Amino acid sequence: MPRLSLLTVSFHTVTQREERLYEARADRAGGGEAVTEPHDGEIPDGLSAAELGMWQSFRNGTTYDLRSHDPVRDDPFAPHIWGPERSVGARTVARLLLSGPPARPGRVAALKLRGVRITGKLDLAGGRVSPYVELTGCRFEQEVVVPECHFTTLRMVGCAVPRLDAARLHTEGDLHLPRCRIERGIRLTDAQIGTDLLINQLGVGPDRRGRAFVGDGMSVAQDLQAEMIETRGELSLRGAKVGGSLSLRGSRLRASDGRRALNAPQLSVERTLYMTEAWVSIDTGNQGTTPPFGIARGGPARGTRAQVFECRGAVRLDDGRFGDAVDLHKARFVLAGREELSLRRIVTPELRFNAERPQEGRVVLNGAKVVTLIDVSTSWPGPGGLAMGGFVYENLVPYGHFPLSRRLEWVLAATPEYVPEPYERLATVLRSCGEDADAREVLLAKQRRRRETLPPAGRIWGYLQDWTVAYGYRPGRALVWMAVLWAAGAVAFSQYHPESIKGDEHPQWNPALYALDLLVPVINLGQDGYWLLEGGWQWTAAALVLLGWILATTVAAGASRLLRRG
Repeated sequence: MPRLSLLTVSFHTVTQREERLYEARADRAGGGEAVTEPHDGEIPDGLSAAELGMWQSFRNGTTYDLRSHDPVRDDPFAPHIWGPERSVGARTVARLLLSGPPARPGRVAALKLRGVRITGKLDLAGGRVSPYVELTGCRFEQEVVVPECHFTTLRMVGCAVPRLDAARLHTEGDLHLPRCRIERGIRLTDAQIGTDLLINQLGVGPDRRGRAFVGDGMSVAQDLQAEMIETRGELSLRGAKVGGSLSLRGSRLRASDGRRALNAPQLSVERTLYMTEAWVSIDTGNQGTTPPFGIARGGPARGTRAQVFECRGAVRLDDGRFGDAVDLHKARFVLAGREELSLRRIVTPELRFNAERPQEGRVVLNGAKVVTLIDVSTSWPGPGGLAMGGFVYENLVPYGHFPLSRRLEWVLAATPEYVPEPYERLATVLRSCGEDADAREVLLAKQRRRRETLPPAGRIWGYLQDWTVAYGYRPGRALVWMAVLWAAGAVAFSQYHPESIKGDEHPQWNPALYALDLLVPVINLGQDGYWLLEGGWQWTAAALVLLGWILATTVAAGASRLLRRG
């Protein structure tokens, strides 16, 4: 009778007839009789007292709560043993979900368990589960197997599960796994989630192949919230599709041997991928409110601290498509040796690359297409740690001070060997933003890099163009040289009065005009060709003619280069 009294407290609407049947079944269960198939609404034989209570709560749609209200003993992750008074069999749970009794009049059947230990393997493979399922603070002794199973909504909150196999799972509503701990991995390959997938603060260990979470080919109709999760193996989302945003705020991903920390090529996210910081309560360590876009205005709220996104191991997002942005605000990537943060061929309107600077490894943006690049000068790795071949961006929005000299170092880091394309892309973007002077400096830097690849004669000619007119990108320098040479020639020839070649057929001697006539090629100012120079004055005149042609040639080369870029 005490067992009956305990269970009747957990639900308040059992009829007198059901109470008498419940007591009779409980007495027979103590004798070890086999379970028999019940008629509709009838309680089967062979159920334990805890299972009988769960059966009645299912028909009533109420929560079946077996907690002791001692936080330490109710913790499903603690080593405390939960005895038979808190245990139900997985076979009984499966019977309720797949072919359970009808709800009592005026009620909706639902399985709502709190603080319950489920013994045996829960196997619902290929089944169709119509009732609402919500398990909170429960402990599973063996793995949960639900491949190709159809749910309306499945919520498991703060549960301890050895392993979850849910390949090709289909839900009409949400799939929630927040604060669960799953020691041997989750498999959601080709799963179809009708609305949201919520796995915040999930802790997952690796399977036999070193993968913690396998969601290859998974489709989530709305948002995938994976904030502050901890994985000890690869998070695999190859070819996954998310209809809203994918949030990894504050998460900590750790790769296992031979695996990446995040492996998500061909990932498609309709809105934004967040790999940013999250706000955590200082007192409890639980997740706080994260501001929009992952960026706080004025710092974290009182009583909270920021927990950055941290990834220890390689990241692969190749060929991804992101509808709004990829946000890496303050993200920390710990790479080793040849590991990469690979963003090859991604397409997104906005890339927010303001993460912490990786100390090792490489950041690869080859073939990526971005409309707006938002970055911080201190986020990019140094020489050998960056690759940007074919990287296309249309706008640059520096987050903080980003001088042109540092931007040129950014391009230099991405081109260990001379490649013109990154320089030309940067110059085009700067020119489109109205920064013509900066664009010319970038193209001048490109010519100086190119000069180092030329043979000796080409390098000499390059140095000459650089010293005189800076490859045509500083045309004012040619005028300065012309003025200096003209003034020097005029002063020199003012000390000399040459003899006429044709007797009296000559213009009046003008030293300044004569020097200018020698310097400017092609154009005749009426002084050259009438005077007979002797001795060192011949060499002076020849030097002016030669320097004039050099200046004219370099100015023409620079002008043609500018016209081509225009």
